[in-house]
Amino acid sequence: MSATDAPLRVLAVDDEEPALGELLYLLGQDPRVGTVLAAATATEALRRLGRAGADGPDGGEAVDVVFLDINMPGLDGLELARLLGGFAAPPLIVFVTAHDDFAVRAFDLKAADYLLKPLRKERFAEAVRRVAELVRAGQGPRPATIPTGPESSLADQVPVELGGVTRFVPIADITYVEAQGDYARLHTRHGSHLVRIPLSTLEEQWRERGFVRIHRSRLVALGRVEELRLDGGNVTVRIGDRILAVSRRNARELRDLLARHAAGAVRR
Repeated sequence: MSATDAPLRVLAVDDEEPALGELLYLLGQDPRVGTVLAAATATEALRRLGRAGADGPDGGEAVDVVFLDINMPGLDGLELARLLGGFAAPPLIVFVTAHDDFAVRAFDLKAADYLLKPLRKERFAEAVRRVAELVRAGQGPRPATIPTGPESSLADQVPVELGGVTRFVPIADITYVEAQGDYARLHTRHGSHLVRIPLSTLEEQWRERGFVRIHRSRLVALGRVEELRLDGGNVTVRIGDRILAVSRRNARELRDLLARHAAGAVRR
């Protein structure tokens, strides 16, 4: 067996004993998985890995991937993932959590996958398959990239569930976003996708990507706005064939941002 075909070396981290036990059971049933380590806290996980991240002088054990809970006492999973990203050879990260509102932050950390509890065997097997392919392609242990293009990474995409399969929608394809209760509907030229992420979270996370709030229930990508219309005190924008209302409180900021965006495009 070649080095690239070697069984995966995995660390499972969860502070809840039943959840950790389930993780260990599922990992042990998968023939692509070899060595499996366990840790009940982020601190214990760091101790198992060692600061060097791969058979370092302080006794760290090399792993290909960490299956990581997010909500843990003390150092949580997101904070641990940031620390692991500083290793000389960071392992891939698969987040395993009961909360889907961490998805944007998780993928900003270049997670290889994001699994929701309770775990489904088929979905778990798909995550292992994805990790195994990344490692086999020489993309681990390190933050993962989705093999859809040389410049594409998971930080630039949004995971959406379609019929039990996770697909990744490039943020650059999203034209606008609408709030639907605790969910957000992502609109692209080819359709829409519903994700359980609050609009306020997307507004905060995507501000630097050029998304701006035009209404209490709507964000738009500045670069996708084709027209700004003023009609009797009402303000709207056109994106493709959609006309979207702009609230009065957001109108002035939107006009200023569009003017700066247009000026920047001219200078380029």
